[in-house]
Amino acid sequence: MWVSNWLSNRKQRVVINGTHSDWVTVTSGVAQGSLLGSIHFNIFINDLVEGLHTKIAIFADEKQTKLCKVIDMEEDSILLQMDLDRLEASAEKWQMRFNTDKCKVMHMGRNNPIHLYLLNCKILGNTDMEKELGILVNSKLSCKKQCQAAAAKAKKIMGCIKRGIDARDENIVLPLYKSLVRPHMEYCVQFWAPVNKADIAELEEGN
Repeated sequence: MWVSNWLSNRKQRVVINGTHSDWVTVTSGVAQGSLLGSIHFNIFINDLVEGLHTKIAIFADEKQTKLCKVIDMEEDSILLQMDLDRLEASAEKWQMRFNTDKCKVMHMGRNNPIHLYLLNCKILGNTDMEKELGILVNSKLSCKKQCQAAAAKAKKIMGCIKRGIDARDENIVLPLYKSLVRPHMEYCVQFWAPVNKADIAELEEGN
């Protein structure tokens, strides 16, 4: 009864600098910014994987759903489109439709037939690069852009440390480096670990 009450008759409005919009009834979804939000979102999406022919990854915190399938023949692309149709039907059922403007298709492989796919009766656009949980991934699985981004963040923070801290004592600078710089250089590095000399040089320069 407590959970039902928490989800029922919810209203929301926007307040900016003391000016507020009218109250609007929340007819679908779950309340944002709460401990129960992710749990209820998982309940909503729990049946998404049923009957799918493709591999699926769902990230509750990021509100993302990703499909992955090897396309060797025409039948494979048909199965992928069928799975997209199933996701669309499930989202419609729970009144949590996908934002097609943010949905993209990344084609990988030299001989990829580059089929078109529909979601909500709209052709999905193509993309060559996406950010996957904070990591830049492109259609060639190259880590060049990720190395450049990590190096740029490291350089920026190192510059802030040099300008803001007069002391050059190791006991002061080293903890700052370990806590502020290294996390950007090492975040999920097991996935995007560079192997090209140019990418390694880029990171070493930023480090």
